[in-house]
Amino acid sequence: MGCGLLKYIDGRGLKARVSAAFSALGNPSRASHLFSLVVSIKTLNLESSFPFASSVFGRRNMASSVLSDRSSPATARLLPFQRSAQSWKSQFQRSVSIAWKPLRLNVIRSTASPHRSLSAVAPVAMTTETSAKVIDGKSVAKQIKDEIAGEIVRMKDETGIVPGLAVILVGCRKDSQTYVRNKKKACEAVGIKSYEANLPEDSTEEDVLKHITCFNDDPSVHGILVQLPLPRHMNEEKILNAVSIEKDVDGFHPLNIGRLVMQGREPLFVPCTPKGCMELLHRCGVEIKGKRAVVIGRSNIVGMPAALLLQKANATISMVHSSTKNPEEITRQADIIISAAGVANLVRGSWIKPGAVVIDVGINPVDDAESPRGYRLVGDVCYEEACKVASAITPVPGGVGPMTIAMLLSNTLSSAKRIHDFK
Repeated sequence: MGCGLLKYIDGRGLKARVSAAFSALGNPSRASHLFSLVVSIKTLNLESSFPFASSVFGRRNMASSVLSDRSSPATARLLPFQRSAQSWKSQFQRSVSIAWKPLRLNVIRSTASPHRSLSAVAPVAMTTETSAKVIDGKSVAKQIKDEIAGEIVRMKDETGIVPGLAVILVGCRKDSQTYVRNKKKACEAVGIKSYEANLPEDSTEEDVLKHITCFNDDPSVHGILVQLPLPRHMNEEKILNAVSIEKDVDGFHPLNIGRLVMQGREPLFVPCTPKGCMELLHRCGVEIKGKRAVVIGRSNIVGMPAALLLQKANATISMVHSSTKNPEEITRQADIIISAAGVANLVRGSWIKPGAVVIDVGINPVDDAESPRGYRLVGDVCYEEACKVASAITPVPGGVGPMTIAMLLSNTLSSAKRIHDFK
């Protein structure tokens, strides 16, 4: 390559002089790009496709005279070169727009023109258009609730049995009261009967366990939910383990989690939020088998069960947590991302592989002076950046949240069907 180039022109010398000339006009990069283009064409013997290249190398004396007189003004030296460059540009575009086929790179292509040209390809980081499909959790949850309501009507007509869900609330936390109220409304909407036990903050573990035992023995109750968090003086694990595995619609019983871990075994119930994530993927037609998936967060409620469910669906799993080194690099390899870290805007656009599907479980309040409440809810994923890279993404709110309640209703119906052997 070096000998062939020197035969025509002192390449490095020309490049330096062109750079110096353009530097005088404030555009040092243009000369480098144009020179590299011409050298590449000559080196690869493509003069027949790009006839301007031969003319460039054949004008060694012209190029030298244009750029060698250091005493003349920069504009005077540059004008002949600019005219020549405009000619090269027009010839290059005519040749490239028909025959050039780009490499398969991680880019987003503009759909403005059917021609393949340099302007039709832009790096992902440079695009400002939203490309991701929004996965509407509210819409999917409504569809599931309608299906559940239909099944409950059929079950009642054929057996006279109505599924029942019991909720135990200890204390008077406003957020917990809101969650319980929303669950009760959801039950009423689909025809599930609600049972409620409201206990004071200073209740003992024995008080809670008595109510659990009562609901365990009640044949009209098919699902039992202990609203978390419990007061600090209570042993959460002991209380949750007291719920009958056949009525553990939250899916937190150790035996249910154990069955989820084991190959060839199926749990009676899957935790509602991870189940909702998987349902969104399935209903949106996302292929899981053979794909790389990253779960961010390793909680017993979301992260760990989500990873186990993806593994059962034959995805290749990686988990990112607080002690993970290079989390950005690991996450960028994923075709599917489920983020449940509980950190606002943790996952940036640079973390996401172009075309990946993003399920954002995080619900994080951030200050917002323009909001009447003084804050707004955001996910773990920076939504504005992710939309420009991902192929599909769940919003916050309105993504995974509605699916969690829908899966609670689904688990309650499944429990009633199993207990009463209703197909």
